[in-house]
Amino acid sequence: MYLHLGKDTIVAANTVVGVFDLDNSTVSKHTREFLARAQKEGRVVDVTRELPKSFIVCWDQGRETVYLSQMAPATLLKRSQNGGILEKAGWESL
Repeated sequence: MYLHLGKDTIVAANTVVGVFDLDNSTVSKHTREFLARAQKEGRVVDVTRELPKSFIVCWDQGRETVYLSQMAPATLLKRSQNGGILEKAGWESL
């Protein structure tokens, strides 16, 4: 199954480590350092056309990727629970 993050970007649901609110979590120095390090190492993928509201950490095949999304964490949670997770190669909604 897959989760749509925005801007035609989907990830395998089983690779998602966490979904974080960008405004609330970047208050922490450690989170800011984590995001800066990921950006410097080229592991950040911007999937937004607007100001990002969340970041999603995925772990796949030994590689960590951070996605910036315009979707609010609550929206991504709802998608994961109520049809935003897509199934099969045809990407039909559940």
